[in-house]
This record gives sequence, C-alpha cells and structure tokens, in this order.
Amino acid sequence: MAFTAQDVKNLREMTGVGMMDCKKALTEADGNVDKAIEILREKGLAASQKKAGRIAAEGMAYAAVIDGVGVVVEVNAETDFVAKNDKFVDFVKGVADVVAKDAPADLDALMACTYGDTGRTVTEQQQEMVLVIGENIKVRRFVRFPENVSVPYIHAGGKIGVIVNLKVEGGIDATVIGKDLAMQIAALNPRFWDKSQVTDEVIAEEKKIMLAQMDNDEKMAGKPQQVKEKIVMGKLNKFYTENCLLQQAFVKDGDVTVEQYMNKAAKELGGAVTFVDAVRFEKGEGIEKKQENFAEEIASMVK
Repeated sequence: MAFTAQDVKNLREMTGVGMMDCKKALTEADGNVDKAIEILREKGLAASQKKAGRIAAEGMAYAAVIDGVGVVVEVNAETDFVAKNDKFVDFVKGVADVVAKDAPADLDALMACTYGDTGRTVTEQQQEMVLVIGENIKVRRFVRFPENVSVPYIHAGGKIGVIVNLKVEGGIDATVIGKDLAMQIAALNPRFWDKSQVTDEVIAEEKKIMLAQMDNDEKMAGKPQQVKEKIVMGKLNKFYTENCLLQQAFVKDGDVTVEQYMNKAAKELGGAVTFVDAVRFEKGEGIEKKQENFAEEIASMVK
C-alpha cells in the first residue's frame, strides 16, 4: 500500500515522533497507519529500555487539588527543557489525575493503574512519553491528601511543588492562608512543621554541637558548664525559629511567626485554621546528577 507525504505528516502529529522515523515505520508497515503506530510503539519500548539507565534529575514537581483531593507528584526527565514541553506537562497532570482518582497505595500500584482513557497503564504511557520526547522519563514519587482542605503551590514552573493540608473551621476560604504557608515552605524548606516534632535525639545532637563549638571558642571555653548550658538553651530557641515552620518568622511580616499569622488571618475571616501536614517536592533532589566534562569528552574523540 502506497503512502503520501501527508500520511507521514499525519503520523507525526498522532505520535510526536520525527518525520524520518514515521516514514520508515510507514514503509515497514506498507502504508498501514495502525501498523506503523504499533511499530513505533515497539521501537519506543526498546528506546525506553536503552534510556532507562540514563540519569533523569530534571522534569517537574506538580501540585494540584483534583475533585477535593490534594496531590503532589514528581516526574523526572533528563533535561530542564522538557518541563516546557506541553506533552510532558500533560503527562504529569495526567499522573496527578490518576493519583487523585485511583488512590494507589504506592508507586508500583500507581504504575499499574490505567492512565486516563488511553487503555494503557501509567507504565505504558510513560514508555510512550520516552518514544515521543526521546528522553528517559520516570514517575518518581507522589503524595495524596484525601481529607481536610488542601492548597497547592508550584514554584518556578515546576522546580518545587508544595501541597499544604489544613483543618478549616467556620466555613471560611483558607486558600490565601494555605498559599502563604506553601510559599514559605517552598522558600525556606523547614526541617520540621512544629517544634513538637523535634525529637530528643535531634535536640541532643544540637546541644552536643553547640557545646563543642563553645569549647573550641577561646572566649567561651573557660566559662562554667552551667553557663554554657543556659547559652545552649537560648540557642535552641533560635534553632526552633530557624527550622520549624510554625515558629519561623513569617516571610511577609517578620514581626509575627507563621503560626501567629495563620491564627490571626483565620480569625479575621471568622473561623479557625489548624495546620495538619504538608509536602514539599523539589525536582531532582537527592538524585546524583551526571557531571559533564566537555573538554575531556572532546579530547577523547580526537585521540
């Protein structure tokens, strides 16, 4: 069966694959478009296996509320250009939809869920994205909040995604409060939400470090131990204000803590808000990125 240049163009629009690959697939399929799509998918699966070992530390962190369910997901790719690709962004949003609607227990369960109305699993759709985009694509992690009121925030086009979960009383709209908290979390990345979460082990370690620093300070080393202990207690209060969200100075008004701002803002609206939980995903955090040395690469090519 013969095929035309328009057939090649149509196949490219349907699959997002390059023109030459589409032409080769149509040639192999003797002009049958459905068979050509199948061939491209088969090649895509092979391509995804080849690319699976390549480091994917870019991509997008995405947060949203879908049908009342708070969701934050991270999907990785190899380059930061992908985050601007509409097909990739749509895939990330589609993954968030699956998380919201299917409530998967873990990442394996998510990858086995059906992706939208495609009839494919999330794993299969991920492999499709490898075919279309030409990079290693990987759904990395997600969190789902089905209860209370969730407020999402996305920073810098997907560099950071935050979801804040609040208990809201009095029928008030706490969106602004939630977004302010989410922006604070995105900017300062606190280790704890509240000082009550700081464990005895963490406090003991901080005390140990502070005492060691004083012992190594000529001006402090000779002071009595009880004086050092009092100084440490004062420094611990500073530790809380630097590391615990609710005790931090509110970035928009440094005269109040985040907790004071939250309570005051809710009261002015005629209700009350309690911070329950939050999740902050930063794309690629914890993934060791490949360090490119182009000088060495070029030198090796000309040897």
